Amino acid sequence: MTRLLLFQGLVGLSEAMYLWLVAAGLSLIFGVLRILNFAHGALYMLGAYLTYALFRATGGNFFLALLVAPLLVAVIRLFYRADVAFQLLLTFAFVLIFDDLVKLAFGPVYQSPPTPPSLSGAVSVFGSVLPVYHLFILGAGCAVAVGLWLFLEKTRFGLLVRATASDREMARALGVRSSRLFTVVFMLGAWLAGLGGALSVPVRTISPGMGELIIIEAFVVVVLGGLGSLRGAFLGAMAIGLLHAYGILWLPVFELALAYLGMAAVLVVRPWGLFGVREA
Repeated sequence: MTRLLLFQGLVGLSEAMYLWLVAAGLSLIFGVLRILNFAHGALYMLGAYLTYALFRATGGNFFLALLVAPLLVAVIRLFYRADVAFQLLLTFAFVLIFDDLVKLAFGPVYQSPPTPPSLSGAVSVFGSVLPVYHLFILGAGCAVAVGLWLFLEKTRFGLLVRATASDREMARALGVRSSRLFTVVFMLGAWLAGLGGALSVPVRTISPGMGELIIIEAFVVVVLGGLGSLRGAFLGAMAIGLLHAYGILWLPVFELALAYLGMAAVLVVRPWGLFGVREA
């Protein structure tokens, strides 16, 4: 029984990495730009489709596609100098536009790209068989988490990002070029969403509208962890992944509702999230 629980937990953590990457970009953009980016799930979808297209165009070179596709997604830049109502309408419009563009380019049918040969196969973990690609996803997600922490905590630009997120007007008064910083932050957030979509290609069926499915849970993660908190997004994604993994074992009927129940339970105690900052 203990081995089964450990194995199921490992599966849940590996599945949570897709959610973490999307939620990290969403949280970063909101924390600095104050944009509620409903189009973030569409960026995840674009990352998946561009990876699929490059995978086919390069004759099955998955790692090249994985490198290039998120960078292409990162060049997309939305408007941030607008009020909240306009932002909501604009980002929702981008969801519809990107969905239709994907249908025009790839058709409305589902696509199931193969797993790269170098990452295919399985290994024995805790007496059960786990695909190698799951371990790759787990390592990639953790590596991105460490890289983001180093970038935000140990570099001068990361210091400017944190200062702007904390007090935008004060940072601007001290000479921070907010337009350039906002552009870089949005590109980084879009890259994270595209990377999540790219990594999902070998193990998840891709289709138009797939972004809407993950953006709902990404919002749950961001609200659970605290708006604008990357640490909260990471731990929130891990919690949701484990809830799904163990919910399938013990409460299969309520497995889909566990994430929302967990969020509701946290918000009753801390309405600003686990690591969010309480507004004055």
